[in-house]
Amino acid sequence: MASWVEVTFDCLPLRAIPRIDIPLDATPQYRALCERLKRAIEQHGTFNTYYLYNARAVYHLTNHPVRGMLEFTFEGTIFTDEQDARAIRADLDVQLVRETVEWLVQPVVDWFRETVTHTVLVEFDRYIAAGDLEKARQRMERIQQEMERHGGYLGMYL
Repeated sequence: MASWVEVTFDCLPLRAIPRIDIPLDATPQYRALCERLKRAIEQHGTFNTYYLYNARAVYHLTNHPVRGMLEFTFEGTIFTDEQDARAIRADLDVQLVRETVEWLVQPVVDWFRETVTHTVLVEFDRYIAAGDLEKARQRMERIQQEMERHGGYLGMYL
């Protein structure tokens, strides 16, 4: 077991989405993601906002690889300060998807749902510090330039 908390996510800068059209031939899963992205943009705007998806947080409550594990999925928007130097808040949908905690009760599940948000804020700061936010921005700029060069539509660029 490498760490007590494992956090993974994909990050999409909302300002990198110049169009919110959904392709007619989109799969149901892709269409649903595009609709969630569209709602996030409408609700939160694109300035200093980042959408996290394909995300999970796993908490290990014991030093056993199987017993005492809580796994949550989450998706939603992270807000950064004006310099994109640190995460300041999050609007996440958090779901418990798996657990191996025989003694688990609902108030603890609720507490951990809130804890996921705090965990993600810390991990997003680490993401920024590692330069991964800048790499995501550069990747989105390359996609935008490619789209402009070909005069075509590349969907929501995911």
